[in-house]
Amino acid sequence: MNLLNFIRKNINRTIPDFSDVGVDMHSHLIPGIDDGVTTIEEAVEIVKQLHKLGYYKLITTPHIMSDFYKNTPEIINSGLKLLQNEIRKQNISVTIEAAAEYYLDYEFEKKLEKENLMTFGKKYILIEISFFNPLDSLHEIIFNLETAGYKPILAHPERYTYWLYDFNKYIELKDRGVLFQINVNSLIGEYSLQAKKIAEKLIENNMVEFLGTDVHFMMHVELMNKLLSNKHLAKLVYSGNLLNNTL
Repeated sequence: MNLLNFIRKNINRTIPDFSDVGVDMHSHLIPGIDDGVTTIEEAVEIVKQLHKLGYYKLITTPHIMSDFYKNTPEIINSGLKLLQNEIRKQNISVTIEAAAEYYLDYEFEKKLEKENLMTFGKKYILIEISFFNPLDSLHEIIFNLETAGYKPILAHPERYTYWLYDFNKYIELKDRGVLFQINVNSLIGEYSLQAKKIAEKLIENNMVEFLGTDVHFMMHVELMNKLLSNKHLAKLVYSGNLLNNTL
């Protein structure tokens, strides 16, 4: 193999940082309203570290869940203002916005009928489902979202490991227009080896449009530093499929 062919084959094996992603659209950085950061100091330090990794914009997405985290747009936006003010005070060159990560539970369809849901970009909405059991009404809810003009993004599809041996479920969702966002730390096995395997397969099949940190605390950021040499991460970042930097 001559030198030129070697370079062409290996150039995308690593990434220097996350600047080619640029925008994160999944994190939990508003203190004290879900299972993410607990203090403003912790949130600011995480923002600083993400900025060092190459991010210039963060769209944080607190949970909205009927049983556990009964957040509202008012609660989220109030916390967002506090975080934005602190970021400005410390002169950190990162834009902070907020949307939400909606859990598709028994009250979600009521919200869809009655509320303006929190979105970002081109009316993208981040949704998640149970890690333990498939949702029978998933396709119906997706249809209702799309009919209402929303563009659903399924958060961390690799973590729904009950689909590990039924990959057609992912194909069916793509055929229905659902966009996929994988968690960067899934590629290091942070959640499970099964989730890692699914994430890699989704990347190999060009089925991922968004990469999210899903940062809850500093350890998640520290793990990201170990992923810069990950070949699947490099393949995704340089694939041309990611939409993060369009947000």
